[in-house]
Amino acid sequence: MKTNSLPDSRLAALGKFLLVGLFLVIPGYFFLYPQIFHCEIIGFSDFEKIRENTYASPDLDIGQRSHIIKVIKKAEARIGSFWLGKQATPKLILCGNQREYEKYCQSTEGAGCSLGTPWGQSYVVLNIQGLNVDVISHEMSHVELLKRLGWWKTTMDIPQWFNEGTALMLDRRFVNNPDSIGRYLEYMDEWLYQTGGGQNILELKDIESVKGFFAGNSKHVMLAYMTSGLEVSYWLSFVGKNGMQQLLSKVRNGDDFTESYLQIEKKSRSTSKIKLPENPLRIQELDKKDE
Repeated sequence: MKTNSLPDSRLAALGKFLLVGLFLVIPGYFFLYPQIFHCEIIGFSDFEKIRENTYASPDLDIGQRSHIIKVIKKAEARIGSFWLGKQATPKLILCGNQREYEKYCQSTEGAGCSLGTPWGQSYVVLNIQGLNVDVISHEMSHVELLKRLGWWKTTMDIPQWFNEGTALMLDRRFVNNPDSIGRYLEYMDEWLYQTGGGQNILELKDIESVKGFFAGNSKHVMLAYMTSGLEVSYWLSFVGKNGMQQLLSKVRNGDDFTESYLQIEKKSRSTSKIKLPENPLRIQELDKKDE
């Protein structure tokens, strides 16, 4: 009987330690990210649940709410088509004024934001200006990636340029061409305009992190978006939606993102008859290697 008493006591001590740690970590997390806390308790706020996982500000009238639900359905259809099926079920928080948006997104800028937690919950928060299919599709793409790879891999292994570039493939505010090749050519035009003909560029390594992507003025951020759109549209022109699924599978299995990304492209290009103008971001990399 005494033989079992020591392991039992250690197990009990470990349980207490983990319990205490849990009570310390969760409040600390909410202290660092108060917007997550507010999103978690949205059901206890004055926001009204108008659809499964969808909460609307009291400032939005019946007509606005009815219209928004239709827009959300269009965005979900766009997500399902691009991602070959919709998996994520985020809570959508529809704000009616700037004060609400700042509370749930902790930002005074932007038309929408997406939030994810280590325990698997995700949120899409929309400003009054973001209640349209492009913004909703963009933010839903972020949580779709999060759902497929998990919070840790998405945060630690996926470069921000890929996350944002992928979201831009569903967001037609900048480039409205649904054809993959046409989309790349139009992003090329936008990129050339933003860089002054390729004179003032951002390299992909400069925008791998969230901090690097959004650090700077509005011109920097716009160039970061156009750089991401250029690179991802180029890659997708060769690999297609199936290539995207292959990449996600490899990353889920622990393969390196960059190696997998380039390997899938190389394999697709070896059998492709597609001819595209060279990606200027790749030319910059080749020039640096030659040096």
